[in-house]
Amino acid sequence: MKDFIPNNTLRKTVFIVLAVLCLTPWISSPIALTAGFVVAVLIGNPFEKHLHQYIHLLLQVSIVGLGFGLRLDEALQAGKSGFLLTVMSIITVMVLGYVLGRVFKLEKKLSYLISAGTAICGGSAIAAVSPIIKPDTKEISLGLAIVFTLNSVALFIYPAIGHLLHLSQEQFGLWCAIGIHDTSSVVGAAGKYGYEALKTATTVKLARALWIIPVSAITMLIFKNKKSGVKVPWFIGWFILAILLNTYLPVFGHISSTVTSLARSGLNLTLFFIGSTLSVQVLKTIGMKPLAMAVILWIVISVGSLLYIMY
Repeated sequence: MKDFIPNNTLRKTVFIVLAVLCLTPWISSPIALTAGFVVAVLIGNPFEKHLHQYIHLLLQVSIVGLGFGLRLDEALQAGKSGFLLTVMSIITVMVLGYVLGRVFKLEKKLSYLISAGTAICGGSAIAAVSPIIKPDTKEISLGLAIVFTLNSVALFIYPAIGHLLHLSQEQFGLWCAIGIHDTSSVVGAAGKYGYEALKTATTVKLARALWIIPVSAITMLIFKNKKSGVKVPWFIGWFILAILLNTYLPVFGHISSTVTSLARSGLNLTLFFIGSTLSVQVLKTIGMKPLAMAVILWIVISVGSLLYIMY
């Protein structure tokens, strides 16, 4: 399929044009992700070797930009409403993940990667615990492939279910933050649903991401590795600073709408880049047992958190 456009210069041109289009208001988050995947399948990603290091940076910068659209009281209220559900969901997923790993007879490290990615924040959590449990490269790649695949599905079905059930903006934002693995897909799905949903989802998800720290510490005890350091998501501090600046310095109020608009465009571009790293070859590496475990965990957390939020 990559011979669809054999000329490498032309492939790069097509990729760059689509990337620029993802920065415009005409391209939504699901379309950006789909466009990236279509590019990967039809012509291949001409920048794949260099793109991975920029995806997380772009995501972090965009999230910090969203902080300028939040006020402190809104952030505290959102964080408060999601705290108990966050704790319950993390404990449930980690315990159920251990049980399913034994049932499916998966490698302990692989099942732990999938559980951590589902429980906290997808690829970021996998990246955080990997240096501690020291899985092989194939296990890391497999865990990431599963998480990103389910994220892609969530980006489409969550907004549809939200509209079907007539969830409020706040309810949907909270559900996204709990039920979807990766931060990029959380903000993508919530942003498609509405701006209030986006604010709630971003705040709760980043508060959830801080659980990487205690989970990493517990991981050291489980795998008896006290030499590895804990990878702290420092960009969350910049997000909090952006909220404080927007709340207490009126000058930032005049530019907040512009900054948040640019941040949402950056998130769309991030999703395009993520989609372009997926391919049929990557999807073929996913085994049925690891995928079954991940899907069960995802369904449990999605349905359970939705019922909690609604009732």
